[in-house]
Amino acid sequence: MSTTEDDLSREALLRSCAAVRALSAALTEGLDPEDQALQSMPDASPTKWHLAHTSWFFEALVLVPHAAGYRAFDERYFELFNSYYESLGPRHPRPMRGLLSRPTLAEVWRYRRHVDEALRQFVQSAGASTWAAAAPVLRLGLQHEQQHQELMLTDLKHAFSLNPLRPAWRPATAPARAPAGPSPVQWRPQAGGLVALGHAGGGFAFDNELPRHPVWLAPYALATRLVSCGEYLDFMRDGGYRRPELWLSDGWAMVQAQGWRAPAYWLFDEPGAPGDPAPSQVFTLHGPQPFDPQAPVCHLSAYEAAACAAWAGARLPTEGELEHALAGTDAPDLRYDPGWMQPCQPGAAPAGEAWQWTRSAYAPYPGFRPLPGPAAEYNGKFMVNQLVLRGGSCATSPGHARPSYRNFFPPAARWQFSGLRLARDAA
Repeated sequence: MSTTEDDLSREALLRSCAAVRALSAALTEGLDPEDQALQSMPDASPTKWHLAHTSWFFEALVLVPHAAGYRAFDERYFELFNSYYESLGPRHPRPMRGLLSRPTLAEVWRYRRHVDEALRQFVQSAGASTWAAAAPVLRLGLQHEQQHQELMLTDLKHAFSLNPLRPAWRPATAPARAPAGPSPVQWRPQAGGLVALGHAGGGFAFDNELPRHPVWLAPYALATRLVSCGEYLDFMRDGGYRRPELWLSDGWAMVQAQGWRAPAYWLFDEPGAPGDPAPSQVFTLHGPQPFDPQAPVCHLSAYEAAACAAWAGARLPTEGELEHALAGTDAPDLRYDPGWMQPCQPGAAPAGEAWQWTRSAYAPYPGFRPLPGPAAEYNGKFMVNQLVLRGGSCATSPGHARPSYRNFFPPAARWQFSGLRLARDAA
């Protein structure tokens, strides 16, 4: 973790803790207990579990090792809400999180209040040496909860999409979209050369963003905006899901095995032939909404993104190309609007709206060192069989993303807000 003294001040962390924990609570407003117990697939988790697990993180990694005299809310929770930390003991199986009718949602909220109060007391009373050891882990816990805030939304969206009633997380407001629609795709040339990648210092960074290191980039060009839904529909109408020459081998196998014919959550009036007509609607966190050809396409797997790029005579960017381009811009804060939690801005903002798939394997940087203690399991052990995504999405918590941020998912993942920016080699 890279931090400054100000970042680790007690007052700053107390304010951040209150804000982050409050946002998690706000995201559950309007949801019934039944909604928060849903687990629609092994890769997703119930909202209730996210609320408990993020509290478990603070309890297991901050309070138990550092707060003298701390008493656990319930010792059994150390197993129930451990995600993947082998060093911290046994875990309830991930695919069975939706079977946890107990503890109840009310009990989970009592657990959160217990942890919040214990954190407040610890931050205010910890001695200097104890605070120096615990503060970076507390900051990690806040970033960890922000990651789960996005997962709360994407996991709930997947679960709601499987309900024939097509429920909504909350009502929609009008999307904040430029009235002119997307501009024609233009290409922004990048000279490349020897560039520095990785977190440059100042503020928080995960261990997978470090160390900063030199990378050689050949000259390249990036599209000035994300691929739109209308452009992706053109790919589909040109036989995109029926042309194996466009696809990576594993991707074509997934198309055949899963019957993919369109991005996730596109809704068709003619379910027998979704590759040709435009969808009538798209399922969103606000329920079914009219299909908007101007909006950035999302909920693509890396395989679909790569096939569309090949069809367009382009390719997926590398993570180095995206970071280098993003670092050279004055990117505004990412749009975050609970009234329209769906990609909608078609303009040339360098980041936000949808995560951008890259063709880069999620691997350690040269000289990578995992965090000490149990937090060593946070990132490093997942550096295989995954691809990097960059840029943030409409569901990324405010202040969480940055140019060096490395998100990662398996290439077949579609339930995240994952989209596509085209790249190509310099002419």
